[in-house]
Amino acid sequence: MVLEQSIIKRITMQDVKICVIGLGYVGLPLARLFSTRYKTIGFDMNQRRVDALMAGHDATLEVSDELLQSAIANGFVCTSSIEDIRDCNFYVVAVPTPVDKNNNPDLTPLYGASTTVGKVISRGDIVVYESTVYPGVTEEECIPVVEKVSGLKFNEDFFAGYSPERINPGDKLHTVEKIKKVTSGSTLEIGQKVNDIYASVILAGTHLAPSIKVAEAAKVIENSQRDINIAFVNELSKIFNKLGIDTQDVLEAACTKWNFLPFKPGLVGGHCIGVDPYYLAQCAQRHGYNPEIILAGRRMNDGMGEHVANEVIKLMLKKGIQVLGSKVLIMGFTFKENCPDVRNTKVIDIYKALKEYNLDITVYDPWANPEIAKHEYAIDISNILPDKQYDAVIMSVSHESFANIDVLKLVKENYVIFDVKGCLDREIIDGRL
Repeated sequence: MVLEQSIIKRITMQDVKICVIGLGYVGLPLARLFSTRYKTIGFDMNQRRVDALMAGHDATLEVSDELLQSAIANGFVCTSSIEDIRDCNFYVVAVPTPVDKNNNPDLTPLYGASTTVGKVISRGDIVVYESTVYPGVTEEECIPVVEKVSGLKFNEDFFAGYSPERINPGDKLHTVEKIKKVTSGSTLEIGQKVNDIYASVILAGTHLAPSIKVAEAAKVIENSQRDINIAFVNELSKIFNKLGIDTQDVLEAACTKWNFLPFKPGLVGGHCIGVDPYYLAQCAQRHGYNPEIILAGRRMNDGMGEHVANEVIKLMLKKGIQVLGSKVLIMGFTFKENCPDVRNTKVIDIYKALKEYNLDITVYDPWANPEIAKHEYAIDISNILPDKQYDAVIMSVSHESFANIDVLKLVKENYVIFDVKGCLDREIIDGRL
């Protein structure tokens, strides 16, 4: 204990030098925020990403050019060189935690980041993980990698913490400093140190969890809870559709009760809500429990893209529209509105299901990067609204810019308009969730 305290004292608040590993939607806003108080370096293996950031532009749009350029002017640096981060003493890992094609957690990015940390970490340093994981990953999967590469002993030579990210991509109201932060450490003293460092920049305050595993569990259930709630209203949407009842009308009426939760049906994509429940489910299965509600919710939500496609086809047939070779416009491709993020977008499920009917499909999204969409999904999308008329239009993402578009000018005389997001005038639509 005396040794631990002496090491901790080495890192005073004045001596903190932070390295954030992974400069995506989570890492960059956090690194920028830390740079207002501490000497901070952002590390990313993608040299193109680093070059763009040092030129003063964030393609994710999570950090404005003004804020980024101001941070750089004040000493914030982004790099892909491991030598540039060797003298840091507080490492924050913010890399993605995806699932593979079988929906099994893929910890490869975490192993890679932990290897990087292991190459540079020194005696007395702290590494904090922010990536969403199931309970136990930090201490049982990541830390052993750091130990092996560095040759240092965990909780003797170096220490760890976990502080789950809570950033909502595209949300300019709930930015990182305005979201309460859960923190934790591998010892009580380290937990307090980690908490103090985060508390110095997080305006919304912090919550120090009693252990790393508790903090990991808290994060993974946040998104699992939302996933299950959305799955419930998605199932309601299917039921009410068969009953000839408008789901939105039902929810509006139910929301008049003070404790009714105002969830809406829709596509559940993105890097968190559509992924994190699988991490929790695998953790449960590894410990001999088969989660029923969590996986049932996932099955429901994963099938909504195909459900939308099938509903559109049914509506086209009812109106006598020739399905084969018909022209369909999908409006929106990102996983949510007013955000360029296409990670795990469920709009692709609508597209693939419709393609099976040999339709001529156009995808329009002014926010999405066509190159990324092509690379990730082998799909061509347009940032420019086509000057054509279509047999069917699907409003899949409710970008603010879409509010200025007269959808009726995009359709032929006999048409189908399907509103996934419930944002269009119900007088002009043929169906919605």
